[in-house]
Amino acid sequence: MLALERRNRILEELQLNKKVVVGDLARLFQVSEETIRRDLDRLDKEGLAIKSYGGAVINDNSSIDLPFNVRKHRNIEGKKKIAELIASLIEDGDHITLDPSTTAVYIAKALKGKQRLTVITNSIEVMIELSDVDGWNVICSGGTMKEGYLALTGPRAVEGISAFNADKAIMSCKGFDRVKGVTDGNELFCEAKRAMLDNSKEHIIAVDHTKFETVAFSKICDMDMVNIIVTDEKPDDNWLDMLERMGIRCMYPEE
Repeated sequence: MLALERRNRILEELQLNKKVVVGDLARLFQVSEETIRRDLDRLDKEGLAIKSYGGAVINDNSSIDLPFNVRKHRNIEGKKKIAELIASLIEDGDHITLDPSTTAVYIAKALKGKQRLTVITNSIEVMIELSDVDGWNVICSGGTMKEGYLALTGPRAVEGISAFNADKAIMSCKGFDRVKGVTDGNELFCEAKRAMLDNSKEHIIAVDHTKFETVAFSKICDMDMVNIIVTDEKPDDNWLDMLERMGIRCMYPEE
């Protein structure tokens, strides 16, 4: 097992159990405790975990951007609910953009019953998911791939996204706040997402219930740029009232 793969597995354990123990990890991966300590040192330096006596605990800071293979195991049922709701908003022949979030992969799966869609994306995982779909036009943005994220970013990605005009931009986020707006953990990802918003008619934000009242590192947009919010649980009445006043439709499973 490669060191990167082992560290991602450690992050998965942290996501599930909130803490890990050096001895347990050494036995699980059949490596020395010193190797595990080096892994935990690396995760601590990257801000993904916090070392503690004999192990580590998870870093729950909302500004931390976890690798794709770790994020995809979070709130799977919630992402499936969001994906089904978003699929109901997409019509045959639509031109849409999909961001490189793990939620976007579930959205891509849910859209496979549609016909003649054009999908513009900077997500490698979305492109793989849609590689067997017949009759669609799947367009890659181009750009530079960041290790562990399966996303294309940078000036080329922004340029590639900006070359097309879409009917609907569909994206996820890490923070959704009344004052700070829609935020994410990485500026490079935000640049690409802003390009998607700038080059589409309708803006759909997929945000699970844990992201409300949360602020991440980098701003994507203000709330007034959002047309539709799709979430996995009914927000509280204060949120629903505010969204209604702003003219933002809020969709959730019980709606």
